[in-house]
Amino acid sequence: MSTAPLLRVSNLVKHFPIRGGIFRRTLDIVHAVDGVSFDLDAGETLGVVGESGCGKSTTGRCVLRLIDPTSGEVWFDGRNVTALEGAALRAMARDMQIIFQDPYASLNPRMTVSAIIGEALTIHRLTRTRREYEDRIVELLETVGLSADHMRRYPHEFSGGQRQRIGIARALAVDPRLIVCDEAVSALDVSIQAQVINLLEDLQQKFGLTYMFIAHDLSVVEHISDRVAVMYLGRIVEIAPARELYTRPLHPYTEALLSAVPIPDPTVRRRRIMLQGEVPSPIRPPSGCHFHTRCPIAQPECARDQPELKISSAGHWVACHFRG
Repeated sequence: MSTAPLLRVSNLVKHFPIRGGIFRRTLDIVHAVDGVSFDLDAGETLGVVGESGCGKSTTGRCVLRLIDPTSGEVWFDGRNVTALEGAALRAMARDMQIIFQDPYASLNPRMTVSAIIGEALTIHRLTRTRREYEDRIVELLETVGLSADHMRRYPHEFSGGQRQRIGIARALAVDPRLIVCDEAVSALDVSIQAQVINLLEDLQQKFGLTYMFIAHDLSVVEHISDRVAVMYLGRIVEIAPARELYTRPLHPYTEALLSAVPIPDPTVRRRRIMLQGEVPSPIRPPSGCHFHTRCPIAQPECARDQPELKISSAGHWVACHFRG
């Protein structure tokens, strides 16, 4: 059996030019993703966490080629996704799908549920007759906990949780192998979040899915992820098995994030780590280690040299000059 990962991301970079003036010259550059690398095995869930603007959603969209990376490579099942164009890229879209963050904005309000889910079936010619088309949509609706009666309705007739289930059904329509969950539960109530996460876990077991689960809530990521990658200002600073990351964080930024996670037991006290200053602008990120301007253990060399993501123990990688 092959031991190669299903997804391999190598030194991924994405810069967004800021243009202005009459001739739309490039005035500056946003360094959204700055050299991200990771592997993802088939059937695994990789949680990607970090503050808003750290580049986690941009990374997910570059993986799917919804936006083109500036440089770097994305390999899916032995194929270089970054080199694909035209029909080959469209065919690859069957294997990689996305669930968007906002269930209110990601569904076309002028289309019925049947048309929304069935659009992919039509594009990829996955059904031959009208009866087969409708049977497949009913099957998908029932798979995500909705009923056949819902297929003739419009998105405004559903709650946020139901809309996200429609988005999940749309992603499942083409039998993908990898699904990028881009803040898929962050816009939902806490009780609904738990239902959707349980649904995603059930679907993973049933269909052998692989997830890249992007979120800013570490408590959500803990329950669904096999491994967790922590991003800061366009770079991965730590990646480890979920249980180990939450019990033995190495990077100072990971420690600070975990110290802010609420604990439901009032008798348990946790030392809160307060970071100084604000997150620097991705237009002009700091030299060396991007975190050194806020790091409690920073030394002069942190401003000079960028730390490599190096292995500390089995499966546990950290980018820090003094940890690991």
